[in-house]
Amino acid sequence: MKKSTPLWKKLSVKNLFKQKPDRFVELLIQQASLTEEGMRALVEYFKKPCDETAEAVSKLEETADEIRRILIDELNRTFVTPFDREDIHALSRAIDDMLDYAYTTTVEMEILDVAPNNYMLEIGQRLAKMASEVHLGVQRLSDHSSVTMSHAVRAKQIENQVERLYREALADLFHQPKDAEHIVEMLKYRETYRHMSNAADRGDEAANILSDIVVKMG
Repeated sequence: MKKSTPLWKKLSVKNLFKQKPDRFVELLIQQASLTEEGMRALVEYFKKPCDETAEAVSKLEETADEIRRILIDELNRTFVTPFDREDIHALSRAIDDMLDYAYTTTVEMEILDVAPNNYMLEIGQRLAKMASEVHLGVQRLSDHSSVTMSHAVRAKQIENQVERLYREALADLFHQPKDAEHIVEMLKYRETYRHMSNAADRGDEAANILSDIVVKMG
């Protein structure tokens, strides 16, 4: 019969301060994976706006929020972390914000009765690619940090593409006929575009934090 580990060994100083490096990375990967999935769900919403596709984005956002709550709880109860706890917290928040803005995009469109257009679809597709780069960057963080840096650079390049599309979309709005009805529509679309631009900004922030973590890891 196999003997169990003596209690004194379990309570040794080495074990008390043993790091759990994979736990936080695992949770960040889960968050990033859900965010990528959420961005793809947003693209599907733009292709087919209905309650079902909007609900898909909402469900993913709720699940990702739960993962973030678990991460914060673990962070508060853990003495040693694989890298700066401030960076873990900031990266988790940035990834969470990306998906939050995808969700609020669908909410605003439903409330304001905004129909998707080609600008939204193009921006949404780039947000999905950006979320994929962040997801890959987090996945490589533990053992291939130089690859993480490459994905962070790509995510930042995509943010520039989203920013360009955002400005083109706004310029197009302002060049349309200026009657009262158009002004109302213009305000609705500008609000929707703003949420998507904010999602890209948070993706850029996540990329910056990933780069900082890699630099600190040496």
